[in-house]
Amino acid sequence: MLYHKSILHPQSSQWVVFIHGAGGSSNVWFKQIKEYKKHFNLLFIDLRGHGKSKAVSFKEKLKKGYTFNDVTLDIVQVLDHLKIKSAHFVGISLGTIIIQKLAELSPKRVQSMVLGGAVTRFDFRSNFLVKLGDMFKHIMPYMWLYRLFAYVLMPQKGQGESRSLFINDAKKLCQKEFKRWYKLAADVNPLMKYYKSIKTHTPTLYLMGGNDYLFLRPVKEIVAKQEMSQLTEIVDCGHVCNIEKSDEFNFHSINFIKNIN
Repeated sequence: MLYHKSILHPQSSQWVVFIHGAGGSSNVWFKQIKEYKKHFNLLFIDLRGHGKSKAVSFKEKLKKGYTFNDVTLDIVQVLDHLKIKSAHFVGISLGTIIIQKLAELSPKRVQSMVLGGAVTRFDFRSNFLVKLGDMFKHIMPYMWLYRLFAYVLMPQKGQGESRSLFINDAKKLCQKEFKRWYKLAADVNPLMKYYKSIKTHTPTLYLMGGNDYLFLRPVKEIVAKQEMSQLTEIVDCGHVCNIEKSDEFNFHSINFIKNIN
């Protein structure tokens, strides 16, 4: 079972589950704990092979590789173990895709979605990076690739804290684990094209940095078509908005969740 940590609220029955992105861990939510725990029960999960969730727990699945379905069902297992029937989900980067997959597989479990730095489509630039990495992933140390991607996603001077945190967390992955997750990139565009085409009934807040030049525009396209979705754009902020602008992220996301009936 995945490593998980919960923080209980003395009165609230509402749960918020935090899902990090590829290469990260539940450590990325350290700026959310103080404010969120005032209102909700909190659950932090390390995805397979990340943080304290070791890949050895999934030996029977390693030969065929990972799918978004696999990593999502890992989360369902944790929810079942803790007897959490439904919750609000907060994700960052690739974690936002996993949350949407969960809403597809088990819609009654997902009361609402807060999707920070949401990955909704790889455009020409991001596709080029993915293909470039695919060419060199077998001969180049994965940390070289991860550092490159970190600087492309978070190029600005003020994003140094976010870059450092993600790079340091990625060091806990092994080369093979990195490759398994890297293969998921090929599934992003087809999966998100499907989600864009269907009508969602789950209240969804997209929290995006105004400087998130790779992913902001596709999110605007999705929000324009989905009645249950809304976008809050955080000024002077990049991809990892929960770290770069944590006060704004916490304010908007907590208010959104509290207003869900």
